Amino acid sequence: MKARHVPMRTCVVCRDKKPKQELLRVVRTPEGEVHVDLSGRLSGRGGYICSSDHWGDGQVRAKLGHALKVELAQEDIVRLSESAGKTQN
Repeated sequence: MKARHVPMRTCVVCRDKKPKQELLRVVRTPEGEVHVDLSGRLSGRGGYICSSDHWGDGQVRAKLGHALKVELAQEDIVRLSESAGKTQN
């Protein structure tokens, strides 16, 4: 039996490659809003984060902002981390 292809993605903070299903997707919508994408199918520019530990990392704002091509405020990171915490529990 042929092995099924598992899509891999790279965490924007630590640069580890992991299966897509193990990562949390953050997306910048065409309207410019930034959201945690539970379905993995929202349209817009996306970036992946592998661990909830990265939200406390001092570089997450710069690296995620660079990946999404948007300036993120610290309040945005707090809002996204709270949203991610609610969805992963």
